[in-house]
Amino acid sequence: MKKILVPTDFSEQAAYALEVAAQLARKNNGEIHLLHMVELPINQITEMGVVGGGDLPEAVFFMKLAQKRFEELLAEDFLKGITVHETVDFQQTFDGIKKTCDENNIDMIVMGSHGATGLKEMFIGSNTEKVVRTSEIPVLVIKNKHESFTVSDFVFASDFKNDNKETYRQAIEFAKFFNSKIHLLFVNTVNNFTTTPDAKARIAKFIEGFEFDNYEVNIFNDSTVEKGILNFSHQVEADLIGISTHGRQGIAHFFNGSISEDLVNHAKRPVITFKI
Repeated sequence: MKKILVPTDFSEQAAYALEVAAQLARKNNGEIHLLHMVELPINQITEMGVVGGGDLPEAVFFMKLAQKRFEELLAEDFLKGITVHETVDFQQTFDGIKKTCDENNIDMIVMGSHGATGLKEMFIGSNTEKVVRTSEIPVLVIKNKHESFTVSDFVFASDFKNDNKETYRQAIEFAKFFNSKIHLLFVNTVNNFTTTPDAKARIAKFIEGFEFDNYEVNIFNDSTVEKGILNFSHQVEADLIGISTHGRQGIAHFFNGSISEDLVNHAKRPVITFKI
């Protein structure tokens, strides 16, 4: 977590994410890359390209506005002493985030989100959801203000079958950083039932070979996997929910959905996703 990307639209939720990122950076002697995307109409972006964007009147206006907002953000006490790189780019948000991650070897993305519901969730989705679906690096989603972002109880939900072990290795690194207890969670549903002995055996095989002892195994029954994760996290008063994302796109994403994206939209707690 040496290099943290924080995309911002200067909203309240983005400010919450920046404050958490600052705490992570300060704790790990890291730096923050603060990114604001100016989403001009597609035809203008195509005509001007990324480099020539500053010549358009609209681009000049939004550039100056962004610079003013950056100055206000950088004056915040919680950023004092932290190296912050500010960038304004002229691309669609998702493309700009991917480009910035690749160019700067970003270790983690911290994003604010207010969630998306109803038709917006189904047909449009939020920028956060798109990033969660496709990011190759961990994405931490923040919805509320955290004066002190600590993670004592960390729920890691999985089927412990289709996820690869790399996601758990990343979760362990995060848990060690905060000295967290990991609650390994397997959710049983009526349509996809597994006996407790079989589920425990699957989990034991999944975590085999990892030198991490601060965990407990939990089998939880609920009507859906998403509800099970949310209800169990509420029961143990979790500080963070971790889950893997398969990166489904296109028609497969539309019909199958994604538990990780649903959690990002519906969970009140912070969620961190790891790409399989």
